[in-house]
Parts: sequence; structure tokens; C-alpha cells
Amino acid sequence: MKGSIVIVTALMSAACGVVGAPIPPEDVGVAPTIQRQKQLDALEAAKKKEAEEAPVVLEPQGQDVDLPPLHPVGTR
Repeated sequence: MKGSIVIVTALMSAACGVVGAPIPPEDVGVAPTIQRQKQLDALEAAKKKEAEEAPVVLEPQGQDVDLPPLHPVGTR
């Protein structure tokens, strides 16, 4: 009986209070979310613009598989 009371009391006291750090009210809601999304969109647009301005260099590509030399191995 005493053990169950101790367990219930421990669980009740552990359940009280806030789990994490408090969040300031300036960071909660729709307006801050929209502002963050606009900043991310602006950064992505700037990166895309820089990528478009960079010259595209096309390098020749070799074969995927190196073939053996064209020497006859054995003839009849």
C-alpha cells in the first residue's frame, strides 16, 4: 500500500511543470512562420541567381567500361 502511494506520488510530481524551455511569444504564430519562409525563399532565389550567372563548363566524358586491347588471343 505504501509502495503504491509512493509510486503514484512520484509519477504525479514528475508530471507537473513544463517539459522544455519556454518559447518567446515573438516566435509563435503565423506571422513569424511567414517571415522565415520569405527569408528562405530569398536565400534560395539568390543561390539560384548565382548558379545561373556562373558559366557552364562541359567536360568530355570517357567510356564507362575500359575495353581490353584488340590483340588476337588465339587463332586456328
